[in-house]
Amino acid sequence: MLPRELKILKSHASQYIRNLADVELPGTFRGRPEISGNITEKDALELEIICPAGAISHCPEIALDMGKCLFCKECQFQKPELIKFTNDYKIATNARSSLIVKAGDKNPVLFRHDLVRKEIRKIFGRALKLRQVSAGGDNSQELELNAAGNVNFDMGRFGIEFLASPRHCDGIVISGPVTQNMEAALNLCYEAVPSPKIIILAGTDAISGGLFSENTAIKRSFIENHTIDLYVPGNPAHPLTFINGILEICSTPRQALRSGNLKP
Repeated sequence: MLPRELKILKSHASQYIRNLADVELPGTFRGRPEISGNITEKDALELEIICPAGAISHCPEIALDMGKCLFCKECQFQKPELIKFTNDYKIATNARSSLIVKAGDKNPVLFRHDLVRKEIRKIFGRALKLRQVSAGGDNSQELELNAAGNVNFDMGRFGIEFLASPRHCDGIVISGPVTQNMEAALNLCYEAVPSPKIIILAGTDAISGGLFSENTAIKRSFIENHTIDLYVPGNPAHPLTFINGILEICSTPRQALRSGNLKP
């Protein structure tokens, strides 16, 4: 190797993240939120009014829905003593209710291994091929999904890959709120995937519709009529959140604990 290339390699150091399950992200990262147990209903109501996506509620209980949250941190900016966003990126789950963060709850997001279909782990335990469908997305989530396969995260080492043809895939990853114009294409893509097949929702828009949930151009009948296997919150969802979520759903609980130690 030429001296110039050696110098570049040395200056760049190692870009490869060896353990994706044990990464320490900077404090500026917007991950799992925590709501103080001392928050009052009056404070929660004020935050509810502030939240542009309606992710915060004060009735029947004070809570924040990560499936609706834009992770804009406007609530934290207004009341930093009552709510904060941690750098915990392991927030993907297979239970929609697990995305609801209640006041005083500081526990990690729960992944329900008992809800995972047996055929998923039996068939997809060593490899998972996915077709990504941008159903009205704004390209932010699509960029993050592409980044999941780059040199930093390299999800291909786990057998996870995006393919062009749904007929060669095991499931679909949906980004975007699902517009009327994309409804037919989304159904066609899903039907082309051989059974058993999984559905992954990546990003706030896909999970709840986000800011566009009340828009008349949105049609979410596909989401409502199918079982969702994995919810990956974020606006957009981070590659680490996406990859760790897939490793959870395709591994047994014991394997999931060791997933970060897998070698390429």
